[in-house]
Amino acid sequence: MAPDEALIVEMRAKVGQAFDIVLEPISNPELGEIRIDESLFAVGRAEAPFAAYPPDVAAVLSRRHARIFSEHGAAYIADLGSKNGTTVNGAAVAQQPARLRDGDELRFGAALSYLVRLRARAPVQAASPAPMVLALVPERDDLGLQPIEVAGFPFLISKADEAFSRYKESYPHQVNYVSRRHAHIFLKGNDPFVEDLGSTNGTFVNGKRVDEHAVALGEGDLLAFGGNHFVYRVGICNGAAADATLTRAILPPPAVAEAPAQDKAAPVLAPVAPAPAAAPAPATPAHDPDKTTFVAAAGSFLDIFCVDYAAQQEDEVNQEALPQPEGDGGATDTPRAQGKFALVMGRLGSSFGASERAGLKRAARWGGAVAIAVVALLLFLYLRGAPEREMRSLMAGGDYARAAAVADAYLERHPDNAQFRAMGTEALLRDQVPGWIGKLQARDFHGAETALARMKTLGAHNADARGVLDELDWIGRLNRFVAGRGGVDAPIRIFTDEASMRALLKHWNDDTPAHQRTLDRIAAYVPQFREPYADALSYVRKLQSDDSVYLAAIDRLNASLATGLASDHPEALQAMLADYAEKYPRLAGMDRIKEDLRQYIALDGAARAATLGPLMAQMAKASFSTPPFQARFRELAASRLPPPDLVRQYAEVDKAWRAGDSAKAFAGLQAIKTGPWAEAAARDLARKQAVAAQFVDLQKARGSKGYEDALLSFYAMLDPAEDAYFLKAVEPDVAAIHDAAIRRAQELMNAALASWRQYRRDGAIGGEQRLEPDISAKFRAQARLLSNASAQARQGMRIYAQLKVGDTAQWSQVREDIDSETEMQRRSLQELRMVLSPALLKSKLALIGGEGDEGRQPRQSP
Repeated sequence: MAPDEALIVEMRAKVGQAFDIVLEPISNPELGEIRIDESLFAVGRAEAPFAAYPPDVAAVLSRRHARIFSEHGAAYIADLGSKNGTTVNGAAVAQQPARLRDGDELRFGAALSYLVRLRARAPVQAASPAPMVLALVPERDDLGLQPIEVAGFPFLISKADEAFSRYKESYPHQVNYVSRRHAHIFLKGNDPFVEDLGSTNGTFVNGKRVDEHAVALGEGDLLAFGGNHFVYRVGICNGAAADATLTRAILPPPAVAEAPAQDKAAPVLAPVAPAPAAAPAPATPAHDPDKTTFVAAAGSFLDIFCVDYAAQQEDEVNQEALPQPEGDGGATDTPRAQGKFALVMGRLGSSFGASERAGLKRAARWGGAVAIAVVALLLFLYLRGAPEREMRSLMAGGDYARAAAVADAYLERHPDNAQFRAMGTEALLRDQVPGWIGKLQARDFHGAETALARMKTLGAHNADARGVLDELDWIGRLNRFVAGRGGVDAPIRIFTDEASMRALLKHWNDDTPAHQRTLDRIAAYVPQFREPYADALSYVRKLQSDDSVYLAAIDRLNASLATGLASDHPEALQAMLADYAEKYPRLAGMDRIKEDLRQYIALDGAARAATLGPLMAQMAKASFSTPPFQARFRELAASRLPPPDLVRQYAEVDKAWRAGDSAKAFAGLQAIKTGPWAEAAARDLARKQAVAAQFVDLQKARGSKGYEDALLSFYAMLDPAEDAYFLKAVEPDVAAIHDAAIRRAQELMNAALASWRQYRRDGAIGGEQRLEPDISAKFRAQARLLSNASAQARQGMRIYAQLKVGDTAQWSQVREDIDSETEMQRRSLQELRMVLSPALLKSKLALIGGEGDEGRQPRQSP
């Protein structure tokens, strides 16, 4: 609010302009504003509207927390000794009420805050209500009590007021049972109410003790202060029943002789029936006006709600107001020793028979010893309770950092003190969690971890705090995981996210109710925690959903991969991966699996063919990025792949062959004479020797009539990966006859197509032919057609590839069909290895061709 506006409000207040007090919530906007149009408003967790607040919000309020009142055109707030305190603009409201101005921030405890607004009330032309006069007529006429007639409100019930202090000589104990600020009577909507101000001995209406709520007074009600002595029947009349000019009229106290020697101690704490209906309700107070105390001037809420703790210590406890053991008679009101020490001494004296002088002296000596022991005990208890008092004082003052340090130091010496563990945890959370929440919401997860580590250090000796901090650690890990993925709906990264998801869910599912109770406790201490708490619950529900769908799918995928990779047909996994990619679109990382499968199929094929050149090339470039394929590659390396020594030896052979040093390459292969890979080395040596020999013959045929045909035949048999030296050597000659080379490739593909069509027309090789105990003529003819088609297609497509001819889609499909049939026939024959003899199986595979056309066993086991 601007300063000039505040000044206007102040000026209006000074001239008596009526206004409403409006509290606009700051910490919890959803609670709605509070409009106060009465002169007195109660703040407490059982008062309206606070009783309707959520329990965790209202928990910061005490039952009798504070009172807001307006007086002399100004608004005030008074704290009633609440546990969590009250502040105005950060300044604590202690023993004196604090004034409220428009724009102030009013805070109850550490979490519940409001913005104060003073809104002028529109003037209303209405008849003023008739003045209220409240008559308090003594219930007993044998005690010499005088009626009290109250026309000014509020009216403070106090033992210092003349209405009660006048009996101090006659009934000293009864007067001392009334507190200095015992209760007050005020008007609410022109109806009288009584509110106890936390008195020692209580205020009673019709025998029922007034608790934290003010109680309405009605005609004929029985009103008692401090016990069963000051008991009055209430009379109400609306009218000027007293002289308006008379402020107070206090008659002299009655003579002591007229007072009875003892109080009639009839208990009045049980509910008392109201006056019989037949008794006429008095229109005016029915008592002698000459013996009446008139109260025409209103008291001040500023005095009523001025807390004086020292004065409360002066109050005597009225034992008669407590439940009496059966058989006890009424207590007398004869003057007695007023101090507690004197009371103890008197009782000790009675016990020891102090009726005689000697007995009295012995009782005095015993009493002195007991008094010293009591003082020592009280001093011990006081010092023993000093840490607890310090702790409560720090908590009430909002010094949570110091309170947490005090608690941890105390728990280092007394680790099993449950009360200090609870208070230390609360102080630690209230002090540290708001900063941790800020780091978390800013996605500064390193900062949040640092803050949590600091909390663990501050609560190192608090076992209760460790469990609570574990929940905060879980919340931090959950938020880091969700943010790292890009949100709860982000794709699930296969082989990356599963472990984290399962760990987070395991923590939550192990004891969900206990986790919820702990998190609810944190939210009760720190209301700002409710937002990250709600987010965490939302994240958990989403993770649980993903666990039931996607993590289950990943488990099935891993099982299928393990089975497929261990089988003879890993290529069958391709269709399964395509199906998974379609069914589970949020599975990220399927491309990595597909690439690993492509590499594995090539490696597995080379290993089955036992061709050293292609196999070594596949091993050299194999780079698997997913765990199932990495594990399978390790298994292959330990069982079916060449050992490291052979790999290094063949690397030298390959290096020499690529450099054109045929002799060195031959020597290296000839050195591999023993071991499971000797046969493969011999086949590779024969192939390389054939290539070298044809290259020499080609050089000799240069310029002759058949050179072009010889060149193209040699060019078609070369492998681009292995025979790079020879390809480079003949490239200029091939480039010179480019068109002839393309024609050659075309002829080869046409021949392959013709053989393939003939094979299809004559009927593919069936299961009966594969099972034959020998090689039939039909099997031999069909196998030759298929083998020729495969070799011609391979050579033709190789020329196309080396010449970088792009438009070969039609021929690529033909070769793919031929290769698929060849692979199917070889796989089917391999499955019969337990039925066919090894020699027959090897012969049939050689006729089928494929995988190098070397006529070798399909599966070599080093």
